[in-house]
Amino acid sequence: MKRFNILIVDDVEQNIHSLKLIIEDNFDVSVFTALSAQEGMSILMKEEMHLILTDVQMPEIDGFEFVEYLKNIERTKDIPVIFITGIYNKDEYQKKGYNLGAIEYISKPIDDVLLNAKLKTYIDLFDEKRKKDELLASKDKILIHQARMSTMGEMIGVIAHQMKQPLNVLSLYCDDVKDSYEYNEIDEEFIDEYYKNTKKQIKFLSETIDGFREFFNPEKKKKIFSANEAINKAIKLIEKDLNIHSIIISKDMHDEKIYGVMTELEQVILNLLTNSRDAFATQKLENRKINIKTISHEKTTTLILEDNAGGIKPEHLEKIFDPYFTTKKEGTGTGLYMVKLVIKSSFKGSLKLENDEYGIKFIIDLPNRE
Repeated sequence: MKRFNILIVDDVEQNIHSLKLIIEDNFDVSVFTALSAQEGMSILMKEEMHLILTDVQMPEIDGFEFVEYLKNIERTKDIPVIFITGIYNKDEYQKKGYNLGAIEYISKPIDDVLLNAKLKTYIDLFDEKRKKDELLASKDKILIHQARMSTMGEMIGVIAHQMKQPLNVLSLYCDDVKDSYEYNEIDEEFIDEYYKNTKKQIKFLSETIDGFREFFNPEKKKKIFSANEAINKAIKLIEKDLNIHSIIISKDMHDEKIYGVMTELEQVILNLLTNSRDAFATQKLENRKINIKTISHEKTTTLILEDNAGGIKPEHLEKIFDPYFTTKKEGTGTGLYMVKLVIKSSFKGSLKLENDEYGIKFIIDLPNRE
């Protein structure tokens, strides 16, 4: 369980010791200590802090300068700060502290009851936020599971399409063997041809099974992988289904790299492709196209997927990634929500959606390094 972390900064070790005793006697929290602002900054760069108690009068860098520095750093700018002082208790000093973003002042000698009351307020807020975050994370897990089950159902349909043709061909070969035997037409040439053709179909079936087994592999380790490879694998899984719907895919890809889990990007691409396929199903279009483009930058790779299926109604654009929102009669509304979660939570990337002249455009930025 995530613990509430407090940083105490004071140049007097005895003051730190006294404060730490008061806090640890009354709260189950982690207390970090620093004898200078420089030491405090070093701790803040390594550990996540939820509250800072800092003395005002310190050599080299005083408490005011310390807090002013914190407010200019993204990682530390929102950490609540309580000033502890025995000297700067005048209005002008308090005003200066509040202007810097301090939330409280506590004067020395420290009133144990007052300190505990103030700390309890922030610890209770932290616990409440943590519980809400855990509940939200739990709901997200359920939604991701539902989306994956939906994707798995989609894949079972695709597998059926993928396997039906080679199985039908193998069935025809079996009939051919029987007929050829009855008419005494089986010779060496027939056996060679039969061997090559049946092996070809069996290889296709085996590759199809291996492709789907890899797609649903639960072992997920982040690494640098080829964006092209992931995209091509996702396309191959649904290629026959796209052909049935007369959808042409054009690609403008080079050797772009992405850092993350390859199968997760495959799942993202698959969801976007099926989303476009379903959009085409509602349109009477002869020239059905999906364009996929990748662009490499210094720290990120941009992936653009767009179709010409007519786009999304403007009033739906803001809601399209919301859980359970769907424009399909039989949709669950979890597919695109899972796309957003995977891109933002797993890849730490960004996702944008916009209508263009002919259809919808997904713009995805993903890290290309660890």
